[in-house]
Amino acid sequence: MERDNGGKPPPPPPAPAPAPAWRHGAVTYFHLLFYIVISGGQIFFNKWVLSSKEINFPYPVALTLLHMVFSSVVCFAITKVFKIIKIEEGMTTDIYISSVIPIGAMFAMTLWLGNSAYLYISVAFAQMLKAIMPVAVFLLGAAFGLEEMSYKMLAIMSVISVGVIVASVGEITISWVGVVYQMGGVVAEALRLIFIEIFLKKKGVKLNLISMMYYVSPCSALCLFIPWLFLEKPKMDDSVSWNFPPFTLFLNCLCTFVLNMSVFLVISRTSALTARVTGVVRDWSVVLLSAAIFADTQLTFINIIGYAIAIAGVVAYNNHKLAKTQANPQQGNENKEICALAFVGLPSSFVSLDYNSLFFPLIREDILYNDMLKVKITRYHHTCTIVAQNGGSTPYS
Repeated sequence: MERDNGGKPPPPPPAPAPAPAWRHGAVTYFHLLFYIVISGGQIFFNKWVLSSKEINFPYPVALTLLHMVFSSVVCFAITKVFKIIKIEEGMTTDIYISSVIPIGAMFAMTLWLGNSAYLYISVAFAQMLKAIMPVAVFLLGAAFGLEEMSYKMLAIMSVISVGVIVASVGEITISWVGVVYQMGGVVAEALRLIFIEIFLKKKGVKLNLISMMYYVSPCSALCLFIPWLFLEKPKMDDSVSWNFPPFTLFLNCLCTFVLNMSVFLVISRTSALTARVTGVVRDWSVVLLSAAIFADTQLTFINIIGYAIAIAGVVAYNNHKLAKTQANPQQGNENKEICALAFVGLPSSFVSLDYNSLFFPLIREDILYNDMLKVKITRYHHTCTIVAQNGGSTPYS
């Protein structure tokens, strides 16, 4: 028999007991460690696939094309077959042609040229050259009217450039073909970031991670299919020595997709500063480990000094961008979304360039403090729940 409560609404259910602080910290550190391992491992995996004698698959366009096809299939299955995640609305034919296709084309160029560089230069040297990415982003952003010139930024760009030049001078066996490939990949990636910023700021379309991959991956696959058809397919038809076991192929593609998810986890659980430190640790780990793993890597003292100078400039660049974000919260939110989408599908060695992201449209949890009130916000597809210390729960959108 139900008890009459005088017409009053039933009391809200008690809030679940908060997880111990050590457990939250342990989970966060696990995500950071997992990101370092999977991102560094994917660099070595691609290098091994492209240069190992066991597989003998020196076809970077084909490898990147396989990654994009795999990503397209998985995103289609997640959104259309199993319907785990809903595709964000707002995409039109005009926006797709004017924005998504340029982003997809530059993404394809980034992956193609970046992977091609591994055929000519060592992993460590490629990592050092990629440190110049903020310079390319800043200069192209200024050309498109998205960045403002200042003496401080010019000084930071000069430090990064000097560091990369010193690291290049210290390279024992330098291949200028590999350098051209790598720098071409840097320019293509910088253009992709510019197009993403224009896409979000001027077009006003907000996409989550899976939605962005859903739209961009097929476009990138098509852009890669054309050069593969004319440049690499004839070589693959003539050669009978290459071998790419299906299990190795599947594992390589899966690792690339998991890397994207790990970037999402890191950004969704940590701060910009933590992500920066993680990126620097990962970069140095890749440089040092590659010297121990690959025979074509010989680090010199000048290499290390030059790379240290470049990394110092990158850290200064990130701190400067973070200061601007904190000074202008509205611009900061835009930058966070730009950086979040910029990470989609990138080779892991590119994702340390600008960690302003504290936002992801898929899932977000924060602990916020307002005077004596502690609230927990959980965001999922823009629907949030606030849980206060008193046990009350208030959903909002």
